[in-house]
Amino acid sequence: MDGMKKDNIIKEALERFETSQEGSEWNREAFYEDMKFARLADQWPDAVKKQRIQEGRPVLVINKMPALIRSIVNESRQNKPAISVAPVDGGADEDTAEVIGGLIRSIERNSNAGVAYDTAIDHAVTGGMGFFRISTDYAHPDSFEMEARIDRIPNPLMVHWDTSSTAFDASDWDYAFISDMIAKDEFKARYPDASPVSFEGDSREDASDQWINDDDIRVAEYFLRTEKERKLFLVAIPNGNGGFETQAIREEDMRSHAERVLAAGGVDTTGGSDDEIIAAALQATGAEIRAERDAKYYEVSRRIISGSEVLEEDVWPGSTIPICPVWGDEIFLDGRRHFRSLIRDAKDPQLMFNLWRSATTELVASAPKAPWVGPKGFVPRGQEDKWASANTRTHAYLEYDPAVGGAPSRTAFAGPPAGALQEALNAADDMKAITGIYDSSVGARSNETSGRAILARERQGDISNFHFIDNLSRAIQYAGKCLVEIIPSVYSERESVRILGDDSKEKVAKLTTEAGGGKGLYNLSIGKYDVTVNTGPSFATQRVEARETLIEIMRQVPDAAPVLGDVLLDNMDFAGADKISKRLAHLLPQAIQDAESAEGDEDNPEAAALRAQMNAQQQQVEQLKQQAAQEFEKIQKENEALKENRDIELQRLRAEVGFKDRELRLKEMEAAAPPDTAKEEASILLAREKMAFEASEGDKDRAAALERALISKNHLNQEE
Repeated sequence: MDGMKKDNIIKEALERFETSQEGSEWNREAFYEDMKFARLADQWPDAVKKQRIQEGRPVLVINKMPALIRSIVNESRQNKPAISVAPVDGGADEDTAEVIGGLIRSIERNSNAGVAYDTAIDHAVTGGMGFFRISTDYAHPDSFEMEARIDRIPNPLMVHWDTSSTAFDASDWDYAFISDMIAKDEFKARYPDASPVSFEGDSREDASDQWINDDDIRVAEYFLRTEKERKLFLVAIPNGNGGFETQAIREEDMRSHAERVLAAGGVDTTGGSDDEIIAAALQATGAEIRAERDAKYYEVSRRIISGSEVLEEDVWPGSTIPICPVWGDEIFLDGRRHFRSLIRDAKDPQLMFNLWRSATTELVASAPKAPWVGPKGFVPRGQEDKWASANTRTHAYLEYDPAVGGAPSRTAFAGPPAGALQEALNAADDMKAITGIYDSSVGARSNETSGRAILARERQGDISNFHFIDNLSRAIQYAGKCLVEIIPSVYSERESVRILGDDSKEKVAKLTTEAGGGKGLYNLSIGKYDVTVNTGPSFATQRVEARETLIEIMRQVPDAAPVLGDVLLDNMDFAGADKISKRLAHLLPQAIQDAESAEGDEDNPEAAALRAQMNAQQQQVEQLKQQAAQEFEKIQKENEALKENRDIELQRLRAEVGFKDRELRLKEMEAAAPPDTAKEEASILLAREKMAFEASEGDKDRAAALERALISKNHLNQEE
C-alpha cells in the first residue's frame, strides 16, 4: 500500500471515528453514569457525600438496582433465543437448512456464545446498549481450517458505530470500530515493524488525542462497507420437459458455471476465453440469456489500524458489518437517537431511598446520646467521671444527691419520624412503578396470596420489560444472518462438519462443492436461506418439563410405563441414565422398535443399508433353521418307520418259530398215534393251522407295506 493511500485511509478513519463519537456522545455518557450508579453503587452526589463524611453523618447506599436488572437478565438466560434456518428459493432445501442450523448451534457451543448474549443484554438493561460480534479464526493452532465464532464485547464503549444508521440492527452500518488500549510493549510484540507515532508530533490536527497517550496506544479494528456494482444475468435453462428454469447468475460466476457444464460433457476448456467458454456452454445446453442488469452489492473490508498506519488488512466474507447491537429503549427525538436503560428513571427514587434510610439511621444512632436532666448539683462529689461517661459506658449504678432535688432522668427518644419512614417506602414503591418490577418478580413476598395472583404479577413484570429480551432476539437473528452469509466461504472446503441437533446431540454432516450434491452430501454455497429466532424455555428447562409430564402420565396411566420408560430415562441427568434407557428400549414391543429404527434410518442412509443387510442375513439364518428342523423331523420319522419295520419282522420271526414248534409237536403226535384215522385228523389240523398262519402273516405284510407307502408320500409332500 502506497503512502498516499495509507494516509487517506487513516485520515478517513479518524474522521469517521470523530463523527461517531459526536453522534453517540450522550448515549455513551449516560451509559457510563448508569453503570457507575447501578453496578458500582456510586449513588451520592460528590459534594453531598463529602460534606456528610466530614460531619460524621451516615452515607448509606442500599442498592436495589442489581436485583431489578437481574430479574430481566436471568429471565433471558432461562429462555435463550434459538436460531432457526429455512430455505427461501428453489436452490435451497430443508435438509441443507437443517445442516446450516446445526452448524450455527455448533458455532454457538464452541465459542460459548451464551456468555456473549448475556453480557450484551446485561449492558443493555443496565446502561442502554450492549454488543457482541462475529469473527473468524483458525480452528486450532495446528490447523489451516477456519471457523466462525461469536465473541462477547466486554465494554460497549469500545464500539463506535455509524450513527447515521436507522435500522434496528447493524445491517445499514457503513463503518464501525472496535477499539482497545494496549501497552506499548505489547504493541511492539504484535507489530514489530510498526512505529507508534504520538499525535502530538504529527502535523495533522484531528482526533489523534483519543488514540494515543504516554503509556498506551489505541488500536482499532476498523470495518468499512463499500457499495459496488456488478452484472447479473437471467439464464433460462431447459428442464427436460419442454420448458425452462430461470436462474440468476453473477457475471463473475458465469465462467465457472460454464466450465462445470462443459466438464460434465467431457469438454476441455483449457485456454478458452470467457466469452468462448460461456457461448459453448449455452449452445451445448440450449440455455439462453434472457435479461441482464447492473446489481448493487456491498463489500466489507476489515483493517487493524493505529493512529498512523494500517497494521493488518483483509476482506470480510459477508456483506454486512459483523457487530450485533443489543439496544435498550430506543427513542428518536430532535435528530438524536437515544438508548435508555431500565434504571435510567429509577435513579432519583433510589437516591431518595438512600437519603431517607440514612436519615432514619442517623436519628436512631443518636438516640442513646440524650442528656441526663436533674437539679443543679445533683452529682455527688467524686462521681463526676462516672456521670460524664454515662452515655458511652455501662455502669452498675449511678449515685445522685437527693438533698438537692428529685432523681435525674433521661429525655425519652420518640423514635424516628414516621414521615421519614414513609418517604423511604414511597421511594421504594416509586422504583417498582417506574421499572414495572414488583416484589414477586424479584422473589420477595407481596400482598398477593393465591398462586394465580402471584403468577399474574410476575407476568405483568415480564410483559412490561419484554422489549429488552426481544431486542436481544433481534440481535441474535442478525447474528444468524451474518453466519448464514459467511458459512459457505468458511466451511465449504471441508469434507465434513460437526453439527448439533435441537436436542444438543452431535452429528456429522458430509459436505460437497459439486452442484446438486447427493444423498447425504450437502452443498452450503447453493441456495438462499433466511433466519428466524424462537424464544422459549432452554433445552434444559424443556427436559425438566418433559420429565414431569411423563411421570404424571405414568401415574394416571400405569400401563404406559413399559413403553415410556426409555423416554423418561432419556430426560434424566444422573449417571448411567443413558445405559438404563438403552436397556429399557430393548424391552419395547418389536413393532415399536422396528418403527423407530426405520425413522432413524431416514436420516442416515449408511445405517439404513447396514440394517437392511443385517435383516437379510437374519432372514437367511431363519430359513436355515427351518430347513434344519424339517431335516431333523424327516430323519426322526424315518427312524420311527425303521423301528416299526423291525418290530414287525421280529413278530414274524416269533410267529414262525411258534409255528415250527407246533408242527414238530404234531409230527411227534402222529408218530405216537397208531390208527390211520387219527393220523389223517392230525394232518388236517396241521394244514388248517398252517393256512391260518400264512393268512395272518399276509395281512401283516400288506398292512406294513401300506404304512410304508403312506410315510413315503408324506415325505414327498414335505419336500415339495
